[in-house]
This record gives sequence, C-alpha cells and structure tokens, in this order.
Amino acid sequence: MGKFAIAVINGSQARFFILDSTASSEYESGPNLIEHDSLANSTKELHGQELWANTKTGRNRGASGQAHGYDDHRQKHEIEFEKRFANKINNTMLNLIQTHQARQLIVVAEPQILGMMREAMTDTLFKTFNIQEVAKDICHLKLHQIHDYLAKKNLLPPCQKVYSR
Repeated sequence: MGKFAIAVINGSQARFFILDSTASSEYESGPNLIEHDSLANSTKELHGQELWANTKTGRNRGASGQAHGYDDHRQKHEIEFEKRFANKINNTMLNLIQTHQARQLIVVAEPQILGMMREAMTDTLFKTFNIQEVAKDICHLKLHQIHDYLAKKNLLPPCQKVYSR
C-alpha cells in the first residue's frame, strides 16, 4: 500500500500528515498518522483596517455630501489571497511528497478551497499520483479523529490497536 500524504485544508489553515502503512506488524499499533507541517492563511486572521484602508465597501461621499456607490473589487482581492494560500499549500504538499516518498495523496478541503487546490496542483508530479479528494472541512478534528474519518471513507487503512494481556 505504501505511504500516504494527506492535506487537510480550510480557508484559514492547512495541516499536512504522513501515514506509512508499510511498517506496522502484528505486535505494534498502526499505522498512525503523523502531522508534519501546518500553514495559516494570514489574511484570514486580519480584520478591518489591518487588511483594507476603508472598512466599509461600496460607499463614498462627494463634496456636496451626496453618497456615491461603487465597487472596490474586494472580492477579487479576496480570491487572489486565497489563490496565494493555495499555492503555498501546493508547494508544501510537493515538499512533503518528495521528502517522505509518498505514493498516494489525499486532499480534504472545503469545496471552494478544493476547487482552488485543483487549479494550483499543476506540477507534473501530481499527474503521476493517485489523488483522492474529499470536500469537507475537518481541520478542527484531532489527529485520531482525522484518521478514523478517512478510514471510514476507505481512503486509509484503519489504525489497529494492539492490546497486551
């Protein structure tokens, strides 16, 4: 079965895991997920004037005191921020795959982020992989909960617990 690389992503963070299913024996628990890296989307943490010069969008007052409506294209900027975050995730996934010689990739992300990840994963290395995608936000889950969730979806082998007598 080999090594799995797993990326669990939402709009504000990305977590990266490795599951090595080749090393478990009948006398030890395993296989176990190991978290190797994480990224935070710094623009999601910024609020109001930390990110924008004017916190209210679409309003401006002229010299005569009349309000004027306009589009300041914030949505385009927000999409660009998300694309940059997707590219950082892409680079981290490539590094994880190459460093740990993973053979399979699982990407679990919010649906909108998953679409951006598809656009960002243009490296030829991704074309040689069996990539499984799950459209769900599970970033908030603990390590064993993520493993259990993916095992129930038949994407990872379940963790076998060894009990001593």
